[in-house]
Amino acid sequence: MPAAKKHLLKDMTYLEFQERMAEDPVILVPLGSQEIQGPMAPMGDFMLTESLADQVARKSGAIAAPTLPFGYAEYFRPVPGGIALSADAFRATLSSILDNFLDHNLNRLVILNGHSGNYPLIDQVIRAVKRERGVLVPCINLWRSIPPQLWTELHGEFGMSAFAHGSDPVTSAYLHLFPQLTRMDLIEMEAAKGEMLGLPTSGLGGVKFEGIEIGLAVDVTDRCGNGIAGGDPRRSSSDKGERIVTHLTDYCSDFVEHFKTTDPTNHR
Repeated sequence: MPAAKKHLLKDMTYLEFQERMAEDPVILVPLGSQEIQGPMAPMGDFMLTESLADQVARKSGAIAAPTLPFGYAEYFRPVPGGIALSADAFRATLSSILDNFLDHNLNRLVILNGHSGNYPLIDQVIRAVKRERGVLVPCINLWRSIPPQLWTELHGEFGMSAFAHGSDPVTSAYLHLFPQLTRMDLIEMEAAKGEMLGLPTSGLGGVKFEGIEIGLAVDVTDRCGNGIAGGDPRRSSSDKGERIVTHLTDYCSDFVEHFKTTDPTNHR
């Protein structure tokens, strides 16, 4: 009886991977972070990206590379337990990961990014790959791939107000994928968010002046005392998490199927 086809690179022997190379496979490169996610959710949010990459690879026939568990997360550095790479280290690490595939003419690479703060540096890396190697490497920013209609379906009138650090989609995804690690009993909502320069903070990106955001070096501890930077994790649930995970698995798998039909060395 032939062995079942493996979809995780870490589980393959080198001979099994060499056999798969003949297929010109899509390789998923999952990226995550180790950071505060509020009082109720584990800090290792890379576990969510790892699980999603597993499901996408299984469904689409892609191969999921091991997940990079550490990202660029300067605004979480004040909280112990986080592990953040410097900008230079992140760029160098991601470049090296991609090079290990590109050096063997494995050009069908798709980044699954589970930490939105990584993206400005990812953009720099994939632009360098395009410029220096002529290969296009798409990046799916997972948590930003949830459409407004799904937010409304899940949260009603609260809608996209639920989308915030320390709230959804991460909390609901944890409740679905890792309920045994999630501590909803530890949630305490703060009465107000922090101010800087006498102005209200606006998420982790800056402050609001006359209703318009001005960029500022806001750390999570400037915004809030417990990692709940917005939204309301009390609204999160396993059922919502299942819908989010199903949507992301389907969306990413559909993109992989499309990507199989394209030429990443053709810039049109």
